[in-house]
Amino acid sequence: MTLTEIEALAKKYSAAHDVLAAILNKLRDEQRAAERKVLPRLRDATALAAQAKIELAAAIAGGRALFAKPRTQVFHGVKCGLQKLPPGIDFTDADRVVALIRKRYGKDAAAYIRTKESPDLKMLADMSDEELEKIGCARTPEGDAVVVKTTDSEIEKTVAALLESAVGMEDEA
Repeated sequence: MTLTEIEALAKKYSAAHDVLAAILNKLRDEQRAAERKVLPRLRDATALAAQAKIELAAAIAGGRALFAKPRTQVFHGVKCGLQKLPPGIDFTDADRVVALIRKRYGKDAAAYIRTKESPDLKMLADMSDEELEKIGCARTPEGDAVVVKTTDSEIEKTVAALLESAVGMEDEA
């Protein structure tokens, strides 16, 4: 294999990728045009459905006795009625709640606050291989990986998914 042959294969891939990207761009343009055409009706239908839901919920709240047994009914494909809610805790500002917990409970606050921990890769990189092994880690060797991608990142994600599924189908055959 020569660099000239690789350059020719890259040209072939670039042309095939451009065709695929053009088809996807046309599809996206058609989707946007369809969305613009339907959007006013979609907004109206959403507002109508929201209002109907509010009216139904208000009627159910006002007629609680109608849902003693059974607690729910299905009318025209709509399940409605009452259901038991588990007890819960509600708040609007999680940061404020955490701050108030810390203020009120001091060093015991950690019991009431969930924190997500993950290994610090920069610190781990400074450890010896033996230290890493003791904590269940291993250093990955440097190396080269084959890279084939275009510079158009938005289209590339969709193209990559399509290509991956196409390659997967070939592997299964």
